Amino acid sequence: MGQGRGHADLDDQRMMQDNELINAATAVRQTQQWLDHFVIELDLCPFARRERVLETIRFCVSDAATEADLLCDLETELSHLDQHPEVATTLLIHPHVLTQFLDYNQFLNAADDALVRLSHAGVYQVASFHPDYQFAGTKNNDPENFTNRSPYPMLHLLREASVEAALKRYANPDQIPANNIEKLNALGLHAIRARLASLT
Repeated sequence: MGQGRGHADLDDQRMMQDNELINAATAVRQTQQWLDHFVIELDLCPFARRERVLETIRFCVSDAATEADLLCDLETELSHLDQHPEVATTLLIHPHVLTQFLDYNQFLNAADDALVRLSHAGVYQVASFHPDYQFAGTKNNDPENFTNRSPYPMLHLLREASVEAALKRYANPDQIPANNIEKLNALGLHAIRARLASLT
């Protein structure tokens, strides 16, 4: 009986590992489709298309279940960027923690503190994306919130130098947020949701 339970436990462990791999693969696939068919097709980011074509975007799925674990994964990814200059930017996707937007929004302070503590302030910046992202002063269903709504909670790690170089190639970079708001308001909530619902 003991040996039988042992085999069952091993099977359960393998199944759990397979599910984790499937979940990670699904998270990456859905994030890539969102990037390709929402962010890039609607031209919401001035340099996403270039880096996607060059394949310099790193998609990393964290299995963190606590904020402390996520901070560790954030530090690991910053170290990876240090060691791999060919990687332009990292999307650190964390499906299992900070699923509530208010918790996520508060965590961003800890992420910025980590940049300072690791002497990375001014070298990297953290951009924020969440399925329930909501800008201050907006209503939940306002189209402009979808500029920062992603399939899963994620931390977007950017190189400051890359951002500055990209903005130099973009006419009137100060107008990017206003242009995105205008674009999504013109598209409308129904069309936005239909576009997102088409992604698998």
